[in-house]
Amino acid sequence: MSSPASAGPQHNRWAILALIGVAQLMVVLDATIVNIALPSAQEDLGFSNDNRQWVVTAYALAFGSLLLIGGKIGDLFGRKWTFVGGLIGFAVASFLGGLAPSFGVLVLARALQGVFGALLAPAALGLLTVTFADSPDRPKAFGIFAAVATAGASVGLLLGGALTDTLSWRWCLYVNLVIAIPLAVVALRLIENERPAHRPRIDWTGGVLAFTGLFALVYGFSEAERDAWGAPTTIVSLAAAVVLLVAFVLTQRRVKNPLLPLHIVWDRARGGAYASIVVAASGMFAVFLFLTYFMQQNLGYSPLKTGVGFLPMTVMIFITAPTIQTKVLPRVGVKPIVMTGMTLGFLSMLLFFTRLDPSSTYAGGVLPGLVMLGIGMPCVFAPSFATATLGVDRSEAGVASAMVNTSQQVGGAVGTAVLSTIFTHSTADYIATHARTATLANDASVHGYASAFTFAMGLFAVGLVIATVVLPRRITPPRPPAAGTAGRPAEGAA
Repeated sequence: MSSPASAGPQHNRWAILALIGVAQLMVVLDATIVNIALPSAQEDLGFSNDNRQWVVTAYALAFGSLLLIGGKIGDLFGRKWTFVGGLIGFAVASFLGGLAPSFGVLVLARALQGVFGALLAPAALGLLTVTFADSPDRPKAFGIFAAVATAGASVGLLLGGALTDTLSWRWCLYVNLVIAIPLAVVALRLIENERPAHRPRIDWTGGVLAFTGLFALVYGFSEAERDAWGAPTTIVSLAAAVVLLVAFVLTQRRVKNPLLPLHIVWDRARGGAYASIVVAASGMFAVFLFLTYFMQQNLGYSPLKTGVGFLPMTVMIFITAPTIQTKVLPRVGVKPIVMTGMTLGFLSMLLFFTRLDPSSTYAGGVLPGLVMLGIGMPCVFAPSFATATLGVDRSEAGVASAMVNTSQQVGGAVGTAVLSTIFTHSTADYIATHARTATLANDASVHGYASAFTFAMGLFAVGLVIATVVLPRRITPPRPPAAGTAGRPAEGAA
């Protein structure tokens, strides 16, 4: 009788990795694919500039606030059915969004995408964790997964530009049906479900506190980006987020079956990995935002050409991530690699700060920083993704995976809001203090980008400190599964 970690033929593991990777790519690229299509959707449906941010925010709010609950559902009811249900629900929500006759229906569809994405993403990473639990191929598998998760946002920009230019903005939503439905059919045949023999009671109090706290946090930062840091909605939302999340932590210390067992995040290696993901996501998502604007508004690129402009970074990510995970990590350990990634992130922001000006070209101003970022980000994300789920019990793999996605989502929301605010204020100050010329708006935008990249340099400097102080150099591998678990069916093996 084989143990859960080793059950199933080897080729099934790689088939499951391919399945999980494509599903993760769909979830990640959906955070950016609609951005490129927004101007066309706005013209078609006739919604205002003030309202258009809700097409993006509705997805982020639902996705970010429900991830912990989605991860726990997978742990309790089985990751196979959570994964399949997430795929089917995501497809239905995407179909609704593609058909949307009005702004309200489009926002509802994006929120539903976020709900089912919160089921799908933790289940995918949880499946990866248990499928390669004791396999010598675990580093390679996590390197490939990290490459997909890191590059997905830039792939979304490219795909969104291509679909919008050649077909319609609605195909930025319809495309998910082409991905999700075949994946669900394959998952039904390929993945074996695993559920705990004795299912504990669900921590409903923790679930409500986690949902409302994360919702308030993401909403508060979204409002800060749209309105102002001093706006009542921003202040109330962020204050409520602090109170609710503190209450969540306190309840998790007392309940018998917590939604988030605190030992998962208190562990030095895993906690350092989560913190590293937050910082790197904060800086990286801002790069996508500002470079998209720079290439379209300052260089005059079309949506498709803008997406192609991110390809060098995407290629470097796919080359670097598996190499880091399989060749470098076993030799030097986690800490030096994450420190290197944070340093390269800092240097890439420095390149953008020094090279972007009103007369910059793509080759001289954009490309060098993108290539460096394409090498640096896998150095952060690849070892952090693997470390964040290393050594957790099989019954907690889903919630540990949810924390990875939560860290990435919250980091992206915080970074985008803070850096957008810095950009807006810096641009306004520049316009107010300079003479009116034909190039004033263009010059002010570039000045705003420089200010944002300066702050992003500070973010990566903080990340370097976290990696240096918190992360241990070597991570102790997990112990083999206890003998009592050997008879359980292996999740991830047919």
